[in-house]
Amino acid sequence: MFTGIVTAIGAVMSIERKGDWRVGIAAPWACDEIDLGASICCSGVCLTVTDRSSDSFEVDVSEETLSRTTLQTWQEGTAVNLERSLKMGDEMGGHIVSGHVDGVAVIENISAVSDSHRLEISLPPLLAGFVAEKGSVALNGVSLTVNSVGENMFCVNIIEHTWKNTNNINGNEVGGYSSLVQLKNGNTLIAWQDKKAHAGQPSNFVGTIVPPGWC
Repeated sequence: MFTGIVTAIGAVMSIERKGDWRVGIAAPWACDEIDLGASICCSGVCLTVTDRSSDSFEVDVSEETLSRTTLQTWQEGTAVNLERSLKMGDEMGGHIVSGHVDGVAVIENISAVSDSHRLEISLPPLLAGFVAEKGSVALNGVSLTVNSVGENMFCVNIIEHTWKNTNNINGNEVGGYSSLVQLKNGNTLIAWQDKKAHAGQPSNFVGTIVPPGWC
C-alpha cells in the first residue's frame, strides 16, 4: 500500500524490451538497501524490485501492466514519481493507494488559477461513476482531491509545490495520458482498455470488475 505522496523523482535509465520489459530506474536513494521483491510505486504503478545497485533498481513490467497503464510510453530519461511502500506507523498523508491502475485518463485542459494549476480530465465512462466530488484520486501516483465532476470528466487542482516536485502533469501536456487509480472504501475498481488508447486514439473500454457492495 502507498499514500500518493511522492517522495522522490527517479528517471528511466534503461529498457530491455523482450516480452515483459525490464526497466532500470535511477533513484536518489541508497538503492542497495532495498530488499529484492520489495514494492515501489512508480508513477502510480506498483512494481516489484528484481535487482538493484547503489543508486538504481530494476523492475519487470508484464504485458498486462503495459496494456493497462501509460508505462508503454516510457523511454530512457522519462521522469518517474517514486514512493516506497508503507510501514506500520507511517504517516498517512494522502489516501490509501494500491498501485493497481484502474484506467488511463486524458488531460483535456490545463489552466492557471492563482499559483495553482487546474486540470480538466476525461476518463472512460465506466469509471466516471466512481469519481466523487471532494473524493480522492491518484494521477501518476500523486494523491489529489477531486474539485468537481462532470459527464465523464473531473477537475483537480495542483498546487505549486506539487507541480514543481512531481512529474504528475508537469511533464505532460494537453492530450497527454495519466494512469488513474480511484479508491473507495479500501476497494478498487478494476478496468481495462485496448492498446490503441496510447496511440492517440480513444479508449476502447471493454469491461470492468466491480467489488461486491459497490452497486
